[in-house]
Amino acid sequence: MDIATGTAADRPSVPPPVPPPSSAAPSDALSSSAPSPKKESSPPSAAELAALKVVPARHYWRWVAGAAALVVVAQFVHGLVTNPGWDWDTFFLYLSTDTVLKAVWVTLQLTAYGTALGFALGVVLAFMRLSRSVILQTVAWTYIWAFRSIPLIVQLLFWFNLAYLYQELGVGIPFGPVLWSFDTMNLVGAMSAAVIGLALHQAAYAAEIVRGGIISVEGGQLEAAAALGIPRLRQIRRILLPQAMRGILPNAANEVISLFKGTSIVSVMAIGELFYQVQVIYGRNGRVVPLLMVATAWYILLTTLLSVAQYYVERHFARGAERTPPPTPLQRARSFTRRMRAAAATGGFPR
Repeated sequence: MDIATGTAADRPSVPPPVPPPSSAAPSDALSSSAPSPKKESSPPSAAELAALKVVPARHYWRWVAGAAALVVVAQFVHGLVTNPGWDWDTFFLYLSTDTVLKAVWVTLQLTAYGTALGFALGVVLAFMRLSRSVILQTVAWTYIWAFRSIPLIVQLLFWFNLAYLYQELGVGIPFGPVLWSFDTMNLVGAMSAAVIGLALHQAAYAAEIVRGGIISVEGGQLEAAAALGIPRLRQIRRILLPQAMRGILPNAANEVISLFKGTSIVSVMAIGELFYQVQVIYGRNGRVVPLLMVATAWYILLTTLLSVAQYYVERHFARGAERTPPPTPLQRARSFTRRMRAAAATGGFPR
């Protein structure tokens, strides 16, 4: 009775109920467990980047391979200098004699004639193969097939012995009377037979080289030129061939160099070219190795000159594809010389 009638101040204080853990709001739990966002790192300053040390990659096996190659080259050079079998005195004695220089001139003549006549005929054969005439295609294909199949030495000996097969050649009505004839005994000499054999053999390979360069040009360009009314011959001369030359020149240069070295095969016809003349000399004095090195030195020298000419001709025909062609070796040498002079004047070192 006293408790019921007591005042509020006299009543005992009851603590508020504590909610169970399951009654907490899901959003509060997720917000309390989510990680705080990271602060974005600022880019490094120029001073920090400059303080970084750049360590180049070290290619140890590349260094080992380079060192091994240098050792092999050094051993070869040492053998060239110290081995008496090379007989360098005899080499320098015969390197520039009149006999050898005349033989070099004959070799250059054979190369020039074979290249000019071979590529002239090869261009005709290439266009015959690209012709729409089945007869022209068949004739050109048969020629290329035959002259690429027969060894060059067989062709040379065949032309050298032409008089054995045909004692006379004449001009007249086909399958009819001969109006004019001449003896073939003195018609084809050794030099003429060599030029004919080299040129006809070269024409078979030149035809395929030219044909490959022509078909590498996109056909749409000729169609556009024809739509503009440009004559066919001008299309070939001004549009087709300048672009095809970029594909023709590398292979053509290889063929010319191969022909230059292949002229040594005419030694079987007793023509006084370089290799034949060297054989004659070492047949007399017995100095085989130094005389072979004389021929090798001339072949290397002239092949190098042909390679340099090839580089500049390819650079000329690459003007349409490269707006800024790379500098030539001579231009690079001049630029390096200017940098060295500027460095010597300023006391620095060119990079």
